[in-house]
Amino acid sequence: MAKPDAVFIFIGTYPTEAAARADYDVVKGLHGAGAIGTYDASVVTKDDTGKVHVNKDETSTRRGAWGGAAVGGLVGLLFPPAIIGGAAVGAAAGGIGGHLWRGMSRADVKEFGEIIDAGQAALVIVGESTIEQAVQKAGLKAEKHVAKELGVSTKDVDNAVQEAATELG
Repeated sequence: MAKPDAVFIFIGTYPTEAAARADYDVVKGLHGAGAIGTYDASVVTKDDTGKVHVNKDETSTRRGAWGGAAVGGLVGLLFPPAIIGGAAVGAAAGGIGGHLWRGMSRADVKEFGEIIDAGQAALVIVGESTIEQAVQKAGLKAEKHVAKELGVSTKDVDNAVQEAATELG
């Protein structure tokens, strides 16, 4: 049973970016219907040179104070900075990633990173554990997925996001 204050992570792989974006839209719809609370979601792709790109709709995926930083923190844990394209993962995301890291084992990080490598695109969702059931019921169309509740509280992630925002000034 999900702990009400825990962080939940879903990573699903898709054959195309369009397929991942379709499920991304489903998640936005769940939020619009009030089925999920605080979360952050992005479509992650790799280009021909192997660079990882975090693609998101900058306003509609933001809920609560997380504002895009939660997925950035997770992507920063999973991929070396040299292969991350653009400014999706900055120094501020490091603090958020640190909190997420405390909730994961090395095996979790390896499993999450490998599932993204296996697909051409991925949908990454980081949110309150209450979204787990809504995501399961939504019937997302990922070819493969990993879903896990972390041993870290949403309050800790919220605090890390606030600290990062203060550092950025």
